[in-house]
Amino acid sequence: MIPVSTLTHPDAPLHQVLGCTARIHAGRTAIVFESRSLTFAAIDAESNRLAHALRGLGLRSGDRLGLFLPNCPEFEIGFYAASKLGAIACPLNSAYREREIAHQLNDAGAAVVLTHSKLWPTVEASRPGLRSVRAFVVAGEDTPDASPGVYWYREIVSGQSSNPIGENVDPGQLAAMPYSSGTTGLPKGVMLTHRNLVRNHEQYVRAMQLGPDDSYIVYMPLSHIYGVALMGAAMMSGAKQILLERFDLDRVVRLIGEHGVTWLFTVPPILLTLANAPGLEADQFRTIKFAFSAAAPLAPDVARRVEARLGFRIIQGYGLTEAGPATHNSPLDPDRIKLESGGVLLADTEHRIVDVLTAERELEPGEIGEICVRGPQVMQGYWNAPEETAHALRGGWLHTGDTGWVDDEGYIYIVDRMKEMIKYKSFSVAPAELEAVLLEHPDVADCGVTGVPDPEAGEVPKAFVVAAPGRSLDVAELAQFVGERVAGYKQIRHFELIDSIPRTPSGKILRRMLKK
Repeated sequence: MIPVSTLTHPDAPLHQVLGCTARIHAGRTAIVFESRSLTFAAIDAESNRLAHALRGLGLRSGDRLGLFLPNCPEFEIGFYAASKLGAIACPLNSAYREREIAHQLNDAGAAVVLTHSKLWPTVEASRPGLRSVRAFVVAGEDTPDASPGVYWYREIVSGQSSNPIGENVDPGQLAAMPYSSGTTGLPKGVMLTHRNLVRNHEQYVRAMQLGPDDSYIVYMPLSHIYGVALMGAAMMSGAKQILLERFDLDRVVRLIGEHGVTWLFTVPPILLTLANAPGLEADQFRTIKFAFSAAAPLAPDVARRVEARLGFRIIQGYGLTEAGPATHNSPLDPDRIKLESGGVLLADTEHRIVDVLTAERELEPGEIGEICVRGPQVMQGYWNAPEETAHALRGGWLHTGDTGWVDDEGYIYIVDRMKEMIKYKSFSVAPAELEAVLLEHPDVADCGVTGVPDPEAGEVPKAFVVAAPGRSLDVAELAQFVGERVAGYKQIRHFELIDSIPRTPSGKILRRMLKK
C-alpha cells in the first residue's frame, strides 16, 4: 500500500531535536514533577552536564546506559545525555526485581546504570550477578552508603559544563534499546537508531497536531515505549509534560484543572476506570481535546461510555516497540474517527495484511491475516538475537505477530495476537519466563502459563502446574515463590493443578488446549 503522506524528516541525532526546541522555547516549561518545574533550556543544559559526568565515568559512544528509575526528570535527562555521548539508552521497568535487572543489564552489556535512591536496595541486591556494569549513578534524596563504583548524581553533575559535549553522533547509530518480548521467550533488546526515533516522533507529532500550547500528564512508565514516545513528542513539539510515578485518578483530575491539560494519554483499563468511577463530571475535563488509547485494543462500548459521560472524543493508535512504536493513528477529524479502529497509516508508513499460513500472500480489504508494516521507524533488529531478527524482519517488512484486517478506507482493526505474549494492561508478559520461574520450585514437575481474560487488566497470567512425584503443591506458597522473583505486573493471578501439560511431539506447550 502506498504511504498516505510524506514528511521531510530532520536527519539528525535525537539530542539535536531537544537542542532546537530549547533554543526556540528556551523559557517554556518542559517538565513539571512534584514541586519542580524545568524549562526546555534547563533540560538541555542539565543533560549536557550529565553527559560530561558520564564521560568522566568512562561511558563512551556505543556503550549501553541502563536507566532504572521511576518517572522523574532524571530519566529524561539521562536518556538525552546518552544521546549526546553516542551511548545507547537501555530503559528498565522500575518494577523489576533482582533477576530481571540482572538479565537485562547482562544481556545488554550495560557499562553504567543511572538509578534512583528509591530503587537502590533492589539494584544493590542485584550487583553480585552483574557482569559488565562499572559504575552506578544514584539520583534522589537519600544517599546510599559509600561503596566502590557508586556515585551520587548531584555530586558528579555539580561543576560540570553546561556546554554541548561535542561528540559526533551519526543518525544511523543506535540511540535506544528498550526491551520487548518479541514473539517468544525472555525480553530482547529492540535496536532503535536516532533516525528511527526522530522520524517516528515527527510522524506522531504531525498526526496528533501537537504544539507548544499543548500539555499532558505522563503516568505511563517512561521505561515503556509508550512513555518514550510521549517524552520524545514533547521534546520535539514544545508541549509540557506533567510527570507522575503512576496513575492516580484524583491527582490526574486535579492536575488537568491546574495545568489546562489538552491531551489525555491512556490505556484501556484507565478508560474503564473513567467510565465507572463515581463523582466525575464533564466540567473537570473541559480542557481535554482528545483522549488517546494505545498499547491494547479498546472495547468500543467503553469508549462510547466515556465520551458520553465526560464530553471529549477518544481516538486509538496502533504500534509496537519494534516500530518505535507508532505506525497508525486515528484522524482527528470527528467525522473520520472510528472507535473500533487503530487508525490509519502514519506518514511514510506502509502496511499489508498477509495470509497467516504462508506469511506471503497479500490479502484483500476485510480479510483477516497477519499485520506487516514498513517505514523509517522500524527497528534494526533484536540485540544479539539473529534468528528472532530474521523471523521478524522478512522481505523488508516487519511481521508484527498481530492479526487484523484493513477496511476499504485504510483503517486498521486488530483482531488478536499471534504471539503468545500475555497482555497485562500495557505490558507484555512472556509465558516462558514465568514457566522458568515455576520450574525452579522443587515441588513442580511441569507447568504451562497462558493468559486468561480480566475485566480490568485485559489479561492476567494463569499457571497450570503438575506436582512432582510424591509432592503436594500449596498454591499460596507457590504464588509467594513467584511473587518474590518477578515484577508485580507479571504475577500469576490464577493456578490450576493438573495431571499433565499438553505438548506437541517436539515438546512445545499446546497453550490453546490449556485455555480450553
